[in-house]
Amino acid sequence: MSITELGGILRKMYDTAPESKKATFIHLFGIKYGAIILQNKHSTAEIVKVSGIKESYKTEVRKGINLSKYVTSKI
Repeated sequence: MSITELGGILRKMYDTAPESKKATFIHLFGIKYGAIILQNKHSTAEIVKVSGIKESYKTEVRKGINLSKYVTSKI
């Protein structure tokens, strides 16, 4: 999966998240796609940049990726 595809998915998850759950959905993105991101050695900064969301959310994506090693998504 390319950085462009991942950025699009991240943007869609961000846009469809309830207003008070934006960061949670960004974590969820990292959990769901963490293995792909790690396997392909994609840059979280690049994914966030392509998505068009705030640059500071790259930290939240990284948190989700770190969680992906220990949890699974229910959605």
